[in-house]
Amino acid sequence: MSESRQFIAKDEQQQLALGQALAKVIKKGTVIYLTGDLGAGKTTLTRGFLQGLGHQGTVKSPTYTLVEPYEFADLTLYHFDLYRLQDPEELELLGIRDYFNSQSIVIIEWPSRGEPLLPQADLMIDIQLHPQQGRILSLTAHNSPTIHALNALDI
Repeated sequence: MSESRQFIAKDEQQQLALGQALAKVIKKGTVIYLTGDLGAGKTTLTRGFLQGLGHQGTVKSPTYTLVEPYEFADLTLYHFDLYRLQDPEELELLGIRDYFNSQSIVIIEWPSRGEPLLPQADLMIDIQLHPQQGRILSLTAHNSPTIHALNALDI
């Protein structure tokens, strides 16, 4: 069971707005995969998501640290960037399984580099650059709660 929706973000502000809207409907315990070429805006979307949760500070790509945690009153968001991951086994050294729990949201850029150690995504977001339209974001939800969240998006 899955369901998909597509959005066009003509500029960075629209991409941030989509991230903010997602933060309003996504529940704790959700795993989100972000795919797309370098510079597609994966971290920008994550920044919007964090802003939607109330984060006020900067959001940096965890390219070198692999993971950046963001603590909120009732949840922790873990932002992974696996682009520089040499071997998926490195995730075992990070204690990867501990990040996926009912009190967290996990967003993973470049998830293919962490296979097969990562759990299945609840929501997959693919971002493609389009010369005339900006960015085309294809969202695919893979379970009932995430499908409901996707349908509740008000953009």
